Amino acid sequence: MEILNFIIPFIILLTIVVFVHEYGHYYFAKRYGVGITDFSIGFGKEIFGYNDKSGTRWKFCAIPLGGYVKFFGDRNVFSQAEQEELLKQYNKEDRDKLFVTKPIYQRSLIVFAGPLANFLLAILIFVFIYMFVGKDFTPAQINEVQENSPAHTAGIKSGDIIISINDKKVNSILEVSTFINTSSTESINIQIERNDKKMNFSVIPQIIKSEDSLGNKMNKKIIGIKIIPLNNELKKEKLGPATAIFYAIKETWFVTQASFDFVVSLFKGKGDTTQLGGPIKIAKITGQVAQHGFIAFLSIMAYISISLGFINLFPIPMLDGGHLMFYAFEKILGRPLTQRTQEGFFRIGLFLLVFLMLFTTINDLKDLGLF
Repeated sequence: MEILNFIIPFIILLTIVVFVHEYGHYYFAKRYGVGITDFSIGFGKEIFGYNDKSGTRWKFCAIPLGGYVKFFGDRNVFSQAEQEELLKQYNKEDRDKLFVTKPIYQRSLIVFAGPLANFLLAILIFVFIYMFVGKDFTPAQINEVQENSPAHTAGIKSGDIIISINDKKVNSILEVSTFINTSSTESINIQIERNDKKMNFSVIPQIIKSEDSLGNKMNKKIIGIKIIPLNNELKKEKLGPATAIFYAIKETWFVTQASFDFVVSLFKGKGDTTQLGGPIKIAKITGQVAQHGFIAFLSIMAYISISLGFINLFPIPMLDGGHLMFYAFEKILGRPLTQRTQEGFFRIGLFLLVFLMLFTTINDLKDLGLF
């Protein structure tokens, strides 16, 4: 039964996030007159489904680890010559339904619409939470600075109020740990307020083996401070629509930027690869978070949705970003890349995705103590 507590919330979350992603593709494809034969949640054998009036097969398949929208006459790889042969197979009416006959800007929007839908879902969730549950605006005051800690060495003192971390304004006591641990730089710039004066400090954090609030192992950055709410008063506000949208967009942008910085740090050889996780780890965390209630579940859904949108923008063939890369080449060259070149890119992309899947699976098994 315990494993069902992880699997069921994970499947529900993934189904919603994948559906929204694929619906983004579907919506713009229909808008531009592209024929759609399949809208699938999951891969492999179909479990159930139905055909709508336009002939699209909506289905749920056995392996719910993704999904796809299949376009009429769809082909993953084509050259200019192959496209011409393809067009000969269809009459005028059917040609207008082909994805490959659409202008580059329409194809690009159809492809980009998937990640865009994921970002919009996250924003919508954050707006809902901020409007009906509230957002924390409790200022962070330093209650204690540990002796010989990075903060103590830098000159930070008890009583200081944290204003910003790495030029990011600290609006809530909850953001202090987040900003420190998502920092991709060796030193962290902290601005504080002391006796009505603003002061800046550069702190080099220590990295320790720790656990998150759910008990999962992690490498944590610490600077040796304990923080409390300013004047011991918690400040949580329910926001109006406009303000909620502002902070929702800001949070979505922060998560996206932090993800990008993390990827860059991996390429530089400075990122913590142990933090990379795959479906097993995501399922575990989703199940843990779901036990804390509906709002917590919505929050993790927003973060997973951002991650899915961000990852799909990687310029790797087989991902949306890979297709956008091909369209950029097509725009520059005035023609599609040759079939041989595109197939070469697809092989490289497949290798990268398989390698990433194996790497994250090994990390997941290590996290469970099975490897």
